[in-house]
Amino acid sequence: DRGDRYSQYKVAQLYRTGKSGVQDTIKAVEYYKLAAQQGHPEAQVMIGFMYAEGEGVQQNYKRAAKWYLKALKQEYVLAFTYLGVLYFDGKGVPRNYEKALQLFVKAAERGAADAQNYLGKMYQESKGVGRDYEQAVKWYTKAAEQGFAVAQHNLGLMYLQGKGLTKNYEEAVKWFRQGAEGGYAQAQYNLGTAYELGFGVPTQDLKAAVQWYTLAANQGDTHAQ
Repeated sequence: DRGDRYSQYKVAQLYRTGKSGVQDTIKAVEYYKLAAQQGHPEAQVMIGFMYAEGEGVQQNYKRAAKWYLKALKQEYVLAFTYLGVLYFDGKGVPRNYEKALQLFVKAAERGAADAQNYLGKMYQESKGVGRDYEQAVKWYTKAAEQGFAVAQHNLGLMYLQGKGLTKNYEEAVKWFRQGAEGGYAQAQYNLGTAYELGFGVPTQDLKAAVQWYTLAANQGDTHAQ
């Protein structure tokens, strides 16, 4: 209440997560804004995130972009990734794969796993850069080795399809399993498929397939359902 921006940010975090015993996203936004207006970069990113997700405020991608840009000017790594996502999706800013690529590269080179995964996706899908499966594998691997579940799944797909590396069902299943254990529904679905069809696993196991399909289905994965 005396204006300390670090305390304001921490209070916002407690309200957002409910770890204080009370979850209140509107209060979280209030305190994030107080800290963000004083130049706290994490708070600037979080208020941007709240606008992007519509948590505690009406969804507004333009305002999200504005706050991400403020944090980016302070070289806060997460801001590069989040603003890159807006350019990648064309939300709040005109879609621009080249700008997204530049932002992801800056974040990825500083070790941001989500940015590394996006870079892999851009090389795989030829968005803003020429298609290059080997580069896609390189960036997916960096993110996967940090435990980023989406990248673990994506790397598993590259092994499954033999893109950018030699096809290897055992390696595919290894990465699907890691992504599945990390809670990523698509990885759970693909691991279930491996058990159902018996590829990359010691033996076909329909009970294991049902278990993984169920986990994915409970998250809304329609293929698993």
